[in-house]
Amino acid sequence: MVKTQRNGQRGGFVLGMIVGLLIGLALALAVALYVTKVPVPFVNKVPQRTAEQDAAELEKNRNWDPNAGLAGKNVARPVVPPAVPQPAPAPDAGASAAVAAPIAPPIAAFGAASRPQAAPSPAAVERSAKPAAQTFQYYVQVGAYTRTDDAEQQRARLAINGLVGRITESEQAGHTMYRVRLGPFDVREDADRAKERAAGVGFSDAALVRVAR
Repeated sequence: MVKTQRNGQRGGFVLGMIVGLLIGLALALAVALYVTKVPVPFVNKVPQRTAEQDAAELEKNRNWDPNAGLAGKNVARPVVPPAVPQPAPAPDAGASAAVAAPIAPPIAAFGAASRPQAAPSPAAVERSAKPAAQTFQYYVQVGAYTRTDDAEQQRARLAINGLVGRITESEQAGHTMYRVRLGPFDVREDADRAKERAAGVGFSDAALVRVAR
């Protein structure tokens, strides 16, 4: 009798474990299904880009010209020297004598008033024009690129042809530009000669750029 009760308890325990295991599996399956249906936070809230937007962005970057702003900015302008004042014409000796005879002014005062002003020498004109010219520096730009590798290749081409170039960085339209330039030159004539030399060895797109000091 006792043995029958023990076998019944053991069978009930095993059956309870099986039933509990099945219930646990069913609950796990239900939780998994619920989790897969619930949207993941911060993922579904991000707007997805359409194919039209990607195509428009690609076309915009394809037509973008890094040298577009070169023609409208920092264009070199010739420095105009100041006008040289012309000397006043010397008064006629006969007319001065006729006018001065009845009045008889003092000789010292008459000489100081009638003496013509001497014209400034060319050296003085050059010195007066030099400070305006030295407020700028001139460069010869042979290219602008969005990648440093392209800029380095252009500078290597300059070196092969005996020209020393330098690479400068700047921001343009939200992009980092790498410009390859010759210079700087303090005198525009030197920059013009460098530009002609660059054009003679194959850099026909070289442009003269004026930059404030």
